[in-house]
Amino acid sequence: MGIINKGILGGFSGKVGTVIGGTWKGIDYMRSQSSSKRSSFTQPQLEQQAKFALSVKFLQPIAGLLAVSFKDYAIKMTGFNNALRYTLTNAVSGSYPAYTVDYSMALVSRGDLPNALSPAASSAGGGVNFTWTNNAGTGKAMPTDKSILVVYCPAKNQCIYTTTGPERSTQAGSLAVSSFIGEQVETYIGFISEDGKVIASSAFTGTLTVA
Repeated sequence: MGIINKGILGGFSGKVGTVIGGTWKGIDYMRSQSSSKRSSFTQPQLEQQAKFALSVKFLQPIAGLLAVSFKDYAIKMTGFNNALRYTLTNAVSGSYPAYTVDYSMALVSRGDLPNALSPAASSAGGGVNFTWTNNAGTGKAMPTDKSILVVYCPAKNQCIYTTTGPERSTQAGSLAVSSFIGEQVETYIGFISEDGKVIASSAFTGTLTVA
């Protein structure tokens, strides 16, 4: 049985279904239980296990990004685990066993920095091209904020991204994704301040087929 230490949104210690929680050097973490023998699971445990596995699969290719892009909300836990919690709560849809990730509801970055206006994405020449409207001066938004550009390919379970894309003031950026030509991809844009201290919650810029 798991014990929740700080309310429903806090970390927990022990086991809930096939998820084990604990604390290491003051940081809350979650991991799946190792399978040393066959066990029988209750229906709720099977459902949570399926949701957990699906969310981890989606997030693993961007684990390096999440360490940076979710750090504002990763209080006593890793950025990956915070993103996992968000995905499980907000971006898993369907019924067991046919769960899917609702990519339009997922976040690849999270924070209080304003995102750009009218973000959009298109594909040509083996790349994904992003455009947006510069809204520097809105809240903490600065013209020097760097764009976070993300292209995720579900079929390959691979992701190409940058946290040092063109500045907000340029209103355009692109990623070379020739390895995804002919594949359907999910695209996102976010921003990070020049000093790396403030991050915007990402915007979903659509599902594309890479041309």
